[in-house]
Amino acid sequence: MQSLDVTVHLPPEYRLPVPDDLALGEDFVREEVLAWHTDEERGVDHFLSLVVGDRDACRAALESLPMVNAVDVTPVDDETFYAYVEMAPDPSSRVWTTALAGHDIVLVPPIVFTPYGDVQLTVLGDPAELREVVAGFPDDIEFEIERVGEHRHRPGSLAGRLTTRQFQAMEAAYRLGYYDVPREGTLAAVAEALDCSESAASTLLRKAERAMVEATLGDVPPGE
Repeated sequence: MQSLDVTVHLPPEYRLPVPDDLALGEDFVREEVLAWHTDEERGVDHFLSLVVGDRDACRAALESLPMVNAVDVTPVDDETFYAYVEMAPDPSSRVWTTALAGHDIVLVPPIVFTPYGDVQLTVLGDPAELREVVAGFPDDIEFEIERVGEHRHRPGSLAGRLTTRQFQAMEAAYRLGYYDVPREGTLAAVAEALDCSESAASTLLRKAERAMVEATLGDVPPGE
């Protein structure tokens, strides 16, 4: 039994429509789908997500979508909230999930959605099944295999550990090549994208990186 970590890059036609007044990367930073259920009899999907972003803006955006029947949000802090959504299935946004259907696999939560159409998945199953999942993605959808190997428990939720500003800093750094090997982007470029000083950008990145390390290592004590 192995697990596959894969990032799927959805073209615009496979994403849920986003209202023009929703600022991607600011009002909506990240969504982690924690649980989901399809009511086949009623023909609706139910989702529970942990979202980083502006609660009011995200709720208004969800309520504006014609396929959404109900939305309920519960704040965690000023920048994070739980969202329960009931919606009718959207055929265009489900195209990429056809690769997951009909296989003896387990989709491990959370499913992570970024503002720019990236979906991060962890799939558990036999190696042959995982290969079929990868082969089953539609030709017009790009994807990157991040890791294949023994399943690793990932404690906690990153969305609950990083502030909106920290997410923005890491996203900008990643997009600009700051984490490439060898490094392509500079701290100055990250600071410019965030409209802050290099010192402030460095602090944001270091705090975000520490939170991610702690989420990965769990209760492992630091070295003396």
